[in-house]
Amino acid sequence: MSGRVRREEAVDVVWSGDWVAERLGVALEGDGELQELLGLALRRNPKRAHLLVSNVLGKHVPQKPSVVYGAGYGLGERVRALLGADEARRAVVLGYAETATGLGHAVADGLRDAPYLHSTRRPVAGVAQAGGFEEAHSHATSHLLLPEDPELLAGGAEASTLVLVDDEFSTGNTVLNTIRALHASHPRERYVIVALVDMRSAGDRDRLTAFAAEIGARVDLVTRSSGTVTLPEGVLERGQALVAAQEAEQPGRADHALEGATPVTRVALGWPTEVPDGGRHGFTPTHRAALEAALPGMAERIAGALDSNVRRVLVLGFEELMYAPLRLGTALEAALGADAEVRYSTTTRSPVLAVDDPGYAIRTRLVFPAHDDPADGPGDRYAYNVAGAGFDAVVAVVDSTADTPELHAPDGLLARLAAHAGQVLLAVVPSYAPTPVPQTQEPAVLPEPLRGPDFSSYAPEDVGWLLQDLSDTELEAPTEEREEAIQSGGAHYAESLPVEYQPSAEYQALFTAALDASAARIARAVGTVTETVLAERGPRPVLVSLARAGTPVGVLMRRWARHRHGLDLPHYAISIVRGRGIDVTALRWLAAHHEPADVVFVDGWTGKGAITRELAAAISEFEASTGITGFDPEIAVLADPGGCVRTYGTREDFLIPSACLNSTVSGLISRTVLRADLVGPDDFHGAKFYRELAGSDVSGDFLAAVTARFDEVADQVDAETKELLAADRAPTWEGWAAVERISEEYGIHDVNLVKPGVGETTRVLLRRVPWKILAKRGAGADLTHIRLLAEQRGVPVEEVDDLPYSCVGLIHPRFTRGATGADGKAVQGA
Repeated sequence: MSGRVRREEAVDVVWSGDWVAERLGVALEGDGELQELLGLALRRNPKRAHLLVSNVLGKHVPQKPSVVYGAGYGLGERVRALLGADEARRAVVLGYAETATGLGHAVADGLRDAPYLHSTRRPVAGVAQAGGFEEAHSHATSHLLLPEDPELLAGGAEASTLVLVDDEFSTGNTVLNTIRALHASHPRERYVIVALVDMRSAGDRDRLTAFAAEIGARVDLVTRSSGTVTLPEGVLERGQALVAAQEAEQPGRADHALEGATPVTRVALGWPTEVPDGGRHGFTPTHRAALEAALPGMAERIAGALDSNVRRVLVLGFEELMYAPLRLGTALEAALGADAEVRYSTTTRSPVLAVDDPGYAIRTRLVFPAHDDPADGPGDRYAYNVAGAGFDAVVAVVDSTADTPELHAPDGLLARLAAHAGQVLLAVVPSYAPTPVPQTQEPAVLPEPLRGPDFSSYAPEDVGWLLQDLSDTELEAPTEEREEAIQSGGAHYAESLPVEYQPSAEYQALFTAALDASAARIARAVGTVTETVLAERGPRPVLVSLARAGTPVGVLMRRWARHRHGLDLPHYAISIVRGRGIDVTALRWLAAHHEPADVVFVDGWTGKGAITRELAAAISEFEASTGITGFDPEIAVLADPGGCVRTYGTREDFLIPSACLNSTVSGLISRTVLRADLVGPDDFHGAKFYRELAGSDVSGDFLAAVTARFDEVADQVDAETKELLAADRAPTWEGWAAVERISEEYGIHDVNLVKPGVGETTRVLLRRVPWKILAKRGAGADLTHIRLLAEQRGVPVEEVDDLPYSCVGLIHPRFTRGATGADGKAVQGA
């Protein structure tokens, strides 16, 4: 296609993809409208350097609100015509955060009577998850589904059509993974996928056809335009080099607030109290009617606050909050008429290179810190094509959750905007929080903790297990069978147990040698984390370890407190399951027997921080739903290589021998089990006691070897604790960033299949179907057992540089028992 397109005004306009196309040889080919809809930019990404930038989405490129809204509404009208009026009225529309939240909402409007829900990356207290998934190509992957009405996504024989809306249909991975997950629990007969552009390859198109046949449902596709991106050989490397060169030429944050800049003016919108701020928890036709009635009045309030000389106005939304500012923008267009030019865009998490050239889609960028206390930690946020765009006024629209001191800080968003516009207005939409349903009654009798020797080989005073004994239940399944079921969405990993690995004589000898070599190092970390807890959470904390990896650490912390201070700290083990949350019956038991504020959650190590975030969301939900408050979701860990917590013994990624084995170093207890037919609403989660493995049990040996080194490391612990207590220990979340990079670089496209750190890599080799192991070059003796296990399972170990962990385990992506590259060969026994 030509690099220039002819507009209605008969003026040659440079295509905003020329700059990238000329330098990298990237070609955008498709129907006649494609270059009108898309430009090109570059980003630092190990898998794909180029970025398709939409001109009608309202995310990166300011556009008329009526054009943005019309694009989505028009697609919705086409879906309505496809389904027919009756089925369109029964359909449910699901949009993707963050880019497609506004687009999906506009599509739902085009269907007229369909309710709307969008995925979110913001956990909300008191709202149970109806699902969740990972987005492979995103810089921030975790999506939650949090409908206020749990029946909104329900399927069944009479299930309505589910309409899934994304801005771009490139490979289809995200949408198909979503359908697969929802279809497993709520099957439907029909799905409609909606996108502005369809850029799939022929292979991806065939995959959609096969997928529909696989699940036995009809899957339709509605798009505005279609085409392909042609990439010459070596484009990724050239793109990465081009990004690096451009970044080296550009200064850092140069967009500082102007001296004497006009202060920000708040505008009281008068947002209707009964209308949610968007579709995070669902948006019904009743909500739609109330908003439509209120929009003209809100637009008049904004117009009345604008200076009389304002001609160019930008309505700037905020990340997932796209629909509310979009509709305010369309109403403002109508209110101001021909007297002003209104544009709309939003801030974003996505880091994109800016190049000030008319043939490049992202001309300028503003950088500012996140201002809504995001669940995945602090970080930079961006506003594109705002600086230098000649806006007389910017109307920043945020929800009340994001109206924080960070928003108003000297380096915050509002100050950045004030440097580039003569007037800045702030309009705050109240964040909608569904009313939690409090628990009306407690069960008559809560179960009591299990203790050794009846349950576990630990002494009864070492730990009380807030679990139920499922030892007589057959739960084990072959590793390959479990992996296939987990990845296909047919089962959750917590619904079964892997066959318990029995170490060979060679591996057992390696464990003993590793324990001898690392006992003092572990003792030092145990002492440091325990002293930090006593200093900040004392004087008598209640240790609650996350079973099973956290339990040996909890026992050692308890023994340190007794050895050094004569304290007899309570210690319990509790179950938490990724994607399912914490054992609420166990939390109720803890609240009934201890002050929640005294509870300190303990785990062995951090990887990418998934459990850290899971616990924070679960505690918020528990407190909102039960009214029981005071639990602190911060986790204390022995090792924090992922940079995910404040309380730790070390941030080094080293060999913790308790990670080398399964139950035989953890009191002979299995990992925890959560299955509806075994665990009732007032039951503890379950686990098994492998009494038959007593001859192989080294749990006591591990504890004794570490405890014996307490005295010799005491002085080091005192010095390190003093240093830590005075240091800035804020989580950096660097581990999560590394996992996302690796997921993309190795074509896995699912962060759940990337397991960072020595402990997690060991788990991959013992319990999952490993694909390959990444080992930091020169990692040394900490990885001896990893190399042995990898050799036994026929898994390649790849030496790499620039790895923030000692090693990373990669689970075989898209595993089936016939998958090429992993035969699931059993680990050799003794």
